Amino acid sequence: MIYNTFGIPATADHYIEVTDRQQLLDLIAQGTLSSAPFFVLGGGSNVVFTGHYHGTILHLENKGIHLLSTDSTSGTLLVEAAAGEQWDAFVQHSINNSWHGAENLAAIPGTVGAAPVQNVGAYGLEAKDIIHSVRAIHTATGQEKVFTNAECQFGYRSSIFKQSLQGQYIVWSVTFRLSSTFTPQVNYKALSDALSAAGLVHPTARQLADIVASLRWSKLPRPDETGSAGSFFKNPIVTPQHYEQLKTHHPDIVAYPVADGYKLAAGWLIEHAGWKGRTLGRCGVYEKQALVLVNLGGCSGSEVIALADAITADVKRLYGVTLEKEAIII
Repeated sequence: MIYNTFGIPATADHYIEVTDRQQLLDLIAQGTLSSAPFFVLGGGSNVVFTGHYHGTILHLENKGIHLLSTDSTSGTLLVEAAAGEQWDAFVQHSINNSWHGAENLAAIPGTVGAAPVQNVGAYGLEAKDIIHSVRAIHTATGQEKVFTNAECQFGYRSSIFKQSLQGQYIVWSVTFRLSSTFTPQVNYKALSDALSAAGLVHPTARQLADIVASLRWSKLPRPDETGSAGSFFKNPIVTPQHYEQLKTHHPDIVAYPVADGYKLAAGWLIEHAGWKGRTLGRCGVYEKQALVLVNLGGCSGSEVIALADAITADVKRLYGVTLEKEAIII
């Protein structure tokens, strides 16, 4: 079986499915995680394997979603979900139980455990906006630590688990701050436009999540149909001066103001560099969204990297912008 959504066959020295906490603690005590490199695999939706992995692949399969507490005054709910739960299954379970707040993140591939690491986001919401805390296990000692939202140091598609603590902790469960009251978050223009087009002035939680899913699959390939790793590149941030220079030469460039400059739409840069719909070997750029690289059938990890490098070089040459890969290269 292939455990990555790009559909690239890969092997490793060791592959271990972890279903319970004691099993993970035993692996740590035995030195499995200290004697050789290891990689924690969730849904495999944000990874590109380029060859044999000389180490251990840990595939988290722990399960469980539990309501921890309810504040009757504020309506705040704390819900804990195991890292091995599929992310969209968690979102759907929450909607079914009238636990609100995650609707905008429907249909995102991957697992609950990956959500805080990557700080996944879509349609005006990021995981950090609903995460209360993260329970993680130290890979050297087996000690458990609960990280508050602030301690996670969330950033754009990033967190402390991807930065200074990378490889030092394995996320075991995530506690979310949700609500018993549904308040739709529809400030994202594409989402509000889609709701208006559907005549949904006051959408239910289910309707909002369905519209989000519909939007996602209208421009992104379904993992069970076309191999990809979702958005392959991060949206780059440039200085105000660089943005003004770009806008002078490219008035229609898509950008959003952020604290330290402007966030450019990587998809716009790639498309206007002429790569949308193009192929290189058995890999190509998705015809509906230039931010996505796809497996055209039997492509290798090296072909994916070659395509990504060619795109990066053209964007740098044309716009003076360096694209950073969001996908993890193994």
